[in-house]
Amino acid sequence: MSLTATTPAVPPSSSAHAQESSQTPSLADVLDALRAAGEETRLRVLLLLSEGELTVSDLARVLGQSQPRVSRHIKILLDAKLIERHREGSWIVLRLGGNASMIKVVRTALEALAPCLPERQHDRAQLELIKQERHERAQLFFAREAANWNTLRNLHVDETQVEAAVTEFAGPGPFSQLIDLGTGTGRILELLAPHCSRAIGFDVNADMLAYARVQLDQPALRHCQVRRGDISRLPEFYGSADLVTLHQVLHILSDPAGVLGEAARLLVPGGYILIVDFAPHDLEYLRAEQSHARLGLSQGQMKRWLDAAGLKLLKHVDLAPEQDGNLTVSIWLAERPVATPLRKRKANTI
Repeated sequence: MSLTATTPAVPPSSSAHAQESSQTPSLADVLDALRAAGEETRLRVLLLLSEGELTVSDLARVLGQSQPRVSRHIKILLDAKLIERHREGSWIVLRLGGNASMIKVVRTALEALAPCLPERQHDRAQLELIKQERHERAQLFFAREAANWNTLRNLHVDETQVEAAVTEFAGPGPFSQLIDLGTGTGRILELLAPHCSRAIGFDVNADMLAYARVQLDQPALRHCQVRRGDISRLPEFYGSADLVTLHQVLHILSDPAGVLGEAARLLVPGGYILIVDFAPHDLEYLRAEQSHARLGLSQGQMKRWLDAAGLKLLKHVDLAPEQDGNLTVSIWLAERPVATPLRKRKANTI
């Protein structure tokens, strides 16, 4: 393992965003939330969403109500900012909303009220059926894709060594918001979840996202979510993350420099970006078999892209494989300097 460090990297422990997300909600906010939640169906909706993301059709199925009727209740909860939504194609995906403190207040209230709802046992049984169906679909997807994943894993250093280096580079945080671009199976969210208050993964592959949701369906990962989205353009999240990750993504993109510039725009001043990819190699067959647009990324190339995005490289490591001719995994950590404005995007930088 070779390590190059230009500046000590200390991950951010606070930011304006972090302070905002940790603010204690006012009494007025709590009372408004309780008034919106104070109806049996809406309490059932909130209890279901406290266990993970669900679509409108999922909720209608569990509740045994029509989608228009469920949608009316959802609108009230959305207006009260008790839940939030995002669209994935024809789906509307819902989850608990608000900042971390408000979500904690809501969860505490829901836990106290849950035993009072006579439908609670029925709702949980129906929810388990939905989760089981998700799991079965995810397993089918994994079985279909496992050969490709295993082929690539066998070509580079053991994944546990890569993940240990990723965790070391990221540091302990705490991070207010992590954004993982090209999240795939959601493994980076799972790996870094203990170090962040909120984590969002973006990908365009609906099957991958369905698999990721199953993997993230654990109590300890309730603050993690995945969304379908174009990682080359996410303006609604500009300046919201103190850590952005790109794990084995840039080598498959036609415009990696442009996506790196977009990733920089997601950072708060003083935020960090962590990139994992392959060093230059000559395994030409990966272009055809695994859609690799580039046969690895050089240190010089990465430095130019980071400079163009207004980011400062802090350190870099190469994890070499045991077998000659296999892939070397490179990891970079860069920072958005506090006083340096981000530069305009320059696509297709070489």
